[in-house]
Amino acid sequence: MPHPFTMPQDILDRVAKRRGNFRALDRADPRKTALVVVDLQNAFMMPGVAHALCEMAPSIVPNVNRLAEALRKAGGTVAWVRTTATQGCLTEWSQYYEHLTPEQQQMRVKALADGSKGHEFWSDLDLKDGDLIVTKLRYSAFIQGASDLEAQLRARGIDTVLITGTVTNVCCESTARDAMMRNFRTIMISDGNAANTDRDHANSLISFYLTFGDVETTDAAIAHLRGGTSAVAAE
Repeated sequence: MPHPFTMPQDILDRVAKRRGNFRALDRADPRKTALVVVDLQNAFMMPGVAHALCEMAPSIVPNVNRLAEALRKAGGTVAWVRTTATQGCLTEWSQYYEHLTPEQQQMRVKALADGSKGHEFWSDLDLKDGDLIVTKLRYSAFIQGASDLEAQLRARGIDTVLITGTVTNVCCESTARDAMMRNFRTIMISDGNAANTDRDHANSLISFYLTFGDVETTDAAIAHLRGGTSAVAAE
């Protein structure tokens, strides 16, 4: 099961005081919406292959697949984003790698090398022809020089993104924050993201919701994509 999560009432009250009853999904056109799936790769999910295993990540895959199917049917876009690492990263992103031991540095490069088992997407993901496959070089897929995700989404007229993947408080939150900063309407899916602990997951979603965008469940997002209006924001 994905992380249990309910947005605290005091956080809901703080956000409501600032923006009223605004809800991003209410203004989102499914045809201009993209599901962005971050780093659901063996390097983060497969024991014995992963350099940074997130045990919770496989549990969100059914929700990610459900969202992908619903969005395709609604005329939107699905983008599968994967991290790649090379030996060049050790110098090009040295400020990150200096926080790792030499052994951990090489584990990461090996696990995320293009063509490796770790680099592959998790086998249960429902990738389809017509979906976007995007490679990123940093935590965030939207930061300058990290990937061409923004350019591909702009070319399709996308203005809203649903963020899913692993881990919630690192690559997913980084991508979500930068998406908002690049002027995309941005929604993190609470049961479509996975972190190493429930606390990491909750703290990340709360921080994002306070300032950067919305937090919705898979069911709420699918209800909107199908034209429903019964789901409650940030539940």
